[in-house]
Amino acid sequence: MAEKRFKSLKEFYPYYLSEHTNTTSRILHFIGTGLVALTFFTGFLFHNWHFFLAMPILGYGFAWVGHFFFEKNKPATFQYPGYSLASDFILFYDLLTGKQGFVVDDAHD
Repeated sequence: MAEKRFKSLKEFYPYYLSEHTNTTSRILHFIGTGLVALTFFTGFLFHNWHFFLAMPILGYGFAWVGHFFFEKNKPATFQYPGYSLASDFILFYDLLTGKQGFVVDDAHD
């Protein structure tokens, strides 16, 4: 079966959401993305590049734990790094504003 190739972030985001239905995984993604943002601003504020080195470890560390141990799937980052990164921030915003919930109604945790 040929693998689907996404032509836009708008087309990719529903797929991204379908790969993020576990509550614990969504919480871990939210924490990781929040820490990435906090780390970025801290590094910028204090002019310390060490904070920038920590960003991928924090972001991917939390997200990959969510995928490997709770979602039991392969992170979309491996196949769609740009769309996946952008979707991480969109999901973070959607969770923060209540557009998305941490609990997905039709998901099995």
